[in-house]
Amino acid sequence: MPDRFLYDYAIIRVVPKVEREEFINVGAIVSCGTKKFLEARIEIDEQRLMAIDSTLDLEMIRNHLAVIPIICAGGSESGAIGQLPHRERFHWLVAPRSTIVQTSRVHTGFCQNLPGAIEHLLDTMVRSSSRKPSVKAQLLAVRNDTHEMRSHSS
Repeated sequence: MPDRFLYDYAIIRVVPKVEREEFINVGAIVSCGTKKFLEARIEIDEQRLMAIDSTLDLEMIRNHLAVIPIICAGGSESGAIGQLPHRERFHWLVAPRSTIVQTSRVHTGFCQNLPGAIEHLLDTMVRSSSRKPSVKAQLLAVRNDTHEMRSHSS
């Protein structure tokens, strides 16, 4: 059985009117110290956001959200925060805020595939049912992955 890795994650959300405490999940951040892994993915459903508050500045929200994966990746273009070790970057990203872009509390999980864990979080916590792949498409993808693994192991 392949190794399973302990990881921490938080869900990224947009809170259009902080005083109402309504939010839309728009992404996930996953961190694994064992693998020195830190990644965030963002998927904004702008129609859902506008349904909560039609006066939102979507460009401003997109700009704020775009910085999160850049900080996760680190490097010179990610500013001073991006120069921190990946665990410190994760803790900075998930620190409680009372702004329009927030994260959930940090949760923990186990997985064998960290990018797969992010995809699972997006499917279960971010994507609406209308944006998820159909069961038929999921089965086809599993079949293709299995076929690809068999062909590589031959």
